Amino acid sequence: MPDRRLLRLNDMMLAIDHIDALLASTGIEALRDDMVRRAAFERFLEILSEASRSLGDELKQSEPDIPWRRIADIGNHLRHAYHRVDLEILWAIWEDGELARLRLASERMARRVEEGD
Repeated sequence: MPDRRLLRLNDMMLAIDHIDALLASTGIEALRDDMVRRAAFERFLEILSEASRSLGDELKQSEPDIPWRRIADIGNHLRHAYHRVDLEILWAIWEDGELARLRLASERMARRVEEGD
């Protein structure tokens, strides 16, 4: 059976890939007007957030530049304060490359898990 951490890392990478595909051909104004696309974006962020909680502290400490607490918190915010979600903040997470950095970190962590570190 695969390591649970590896499964969650794959969930995270897939969610980032879906977000990239979802947002690559749009702008923030179009996203603001497309509630289905926006809901998908938020759902992929929730998946990413929830999956990050299952990685374990030791693995997360191997990537100290990643804001793990913020990643966990965004899922709570999207689930419980959905009526106060700031689309500009969500857009910036993607546009500023934070998800791209997280994807690279996830790839490195997946290699560590596969190698047994």
